Amino acid sequence: MTHSSSDVIIIGGGPSGVAAAIAMRKAGVGKITLLEREQHLGGATRHCSHSPFGMLEFGRVYIGSAYGKRLEMEAERYDIDVRYGHSVASLGEDGRLLVSSHTGLETLAAKRVLVTTGVRETTRAARMVTGDRPVGVVTTGSLQSYVAFHNLMPFRRPVIVGSELVTLSAIWTCLSHGARPVAVLEPGPHALVGAPLNWFPSMMGIPFHRNAEIIDILGAGRVESVKIKRGDVIETLECDGVLFSGQFTPEASLFQTSGLNVNWGSGGPAVDQDGRCENPIYFAAGNVLRAVETGGWAFREGRSVGMAIASDILGDVSGTAPVKVTYDQPIKLVVPNLIRSGTSLPGGLKDFQLRFARYAKGTLFLTVDGREVWQRRGTWHPEKRITVTRPDKTRSAENIHFGFRGEG
Repeated sequence: MTHSSSDVIIIGGGPSGVAAAIAMRKAGVGKITLLEREQHLGGATRHCSHSPFGMLEFGRVYIGSAYGKRLEMEAERYDIDVRYGHSVASLGEDGRLLVSSHTGLETLAAKRVLVTTGVRETTRAARMVTGDRPVGVVTTGSLQSYVAFHNLMPFRRPVIVGSELVTLSAIWTCLSHGARPVAVLEPGPHALVGAPLNWFPSMMGIPFHRNAEIIDILGAGRVESVKIKRGDVIETLECDGVLFSGQFTPEASLFQTSGLNVNWGSGGPAVDQDGRCENPIYFAAGNVLRAVETGGWAFREGRSVGMAIASDILGDVSGTAPVKVTYDQPIKLVVPNLIRSGTSLPGGLKDFQLRFARYAKGTLFLTVDGREVWQRRGTWHPEKRITVTRPDKTRSAENIHFGFRGEG
């Protein structure tokens, strides 16, 4: 087993990880090692055979694979030590990582560690959908991987489950590669993507059913049909595949297995306003904090957290013990979910980001040490990003709480 050290180790070579590395190099941080388990940078964007990517970051529009290549060029340009085919097995409290690669196991250590491992889609098994086990049941990520890397389309007439932004990507991938979805099903009463994007399936002539769920998948060798429930009605749709889209979950297993704190609402690591975890050696950025934002959002957030890490490591500022941000239902998550006093780093997470777990109408409000300092009345949709400017007084607060007063 070998051992080496760096100033900063970044785990994950998606947009947020690369952007953070570039920001740190620009700020003067010395050796930065980026660990990527695949053989290319770009993360999930590499699977996307569509645009737009890179417009705000690089001033031009790329499809997903070309965007990944641009990230590789930028990493090389800034002399970042990128190690492909490296998977992290565990995170040590002192910044030591157990890493596996084709050469075996090794221990890497750093003054700071940034985790940018992104998200994963919820599979059929995790959704507990019953039925046969035929060929043709995939997630959007799997579909895009088949198309982008192997030029294979696993079906021609799939049923698509979900109504998030990634669902539109799934529909476009199907239509642009010779497949025609039979229907799009949303288990809830509302599409999770807002207008006008929620009109897209119908505009393409694809039936879009709300309050509809698959209760059985049928097929011998491959998918032949599905039984769906719409209200009290059960019907059968003939198809040759099922595509489960969305319901993303942060890829936070490293935190769970290493004993580092995970926020129960977001499912990702608990972080403060600088992107720092409760263990001050570790930081996190990008979609591992909450599922799911665009590649551009992840890039900008990674860059911002990278700026904070650079200032922290060069100035060695750690701050005090963090205060937890609490919230009421139906609020699903708040990021950052910790606030530390005593630190004032550039970059980081400037705003609170919130999501609701369900459709709700009423007043969202923020209290700091028992005093209401902000409120907004509205209709709140599940999984839609809400940003709230973080008041300066939260930096020295002992209690920070988001509440909700419902109507009707």
